[in-house]
Amino acid sequence: MSDGARVIVGVSGSLHSLTALHRAAEEARVREAVLVPVLIWTPVGGERNYRARPCPPLLRAWQELAEARMERALDEAFGGLPIGVPVQPLVLRGEAAKVLPGLADRPGDLLVVSTGEQGDLRSALRRLLRRSVTRHCLNRARCGVLAVPPSTLHQDLRALHRGIDLRELAAA
Repeated sequence: MSDGARVIVGVSGSLHSLTALHRAAEEARVREAVLVPVLIWTPVGGERNYRARPCPPLLRAWQELAEARMERALDEAFGGLPIGVPVQPLVLRGEAAKVLPGLADRPGDLLVVSTGEQGDLRSALRRLLRRSVTRHCLNRARCGVLAVPPSTLHQDLRALHRGIDLRELAAA
């Protein structure tokens, strides 16, 4: 393993984050680095709301749910932990746009993030209303950042969900 090098990847459990997780695992293998999948969560209703009405049992339950989501993401992506690469999963409380660039603070680190949905109206509206974690990471990280676009399989899955015949896509 090379000098404590790490490949840090944001994970949410979405298809896009699983694509980024696969790419990060491959980067970690090539770089002989530790793969650090990171799932970041906030209390339901946000931090401000939680501070106004704290409830430690709920906080523990949300932490456990986040840990289960990380485990499920690793299971869905690799059937457990990926083989051939050391893995140090992290489940942290905070805002992803702040936590991820702060974690990737070593010169040899690589931060891997998903670019999320591309090209549909809903995702464009969502980006207007919410800050982009990817954009924030690209602007703030002190190491290299790899922004992973959605897999072409995502388009096929959306088409199946909408009932579009895949042969029509292939002909286009």
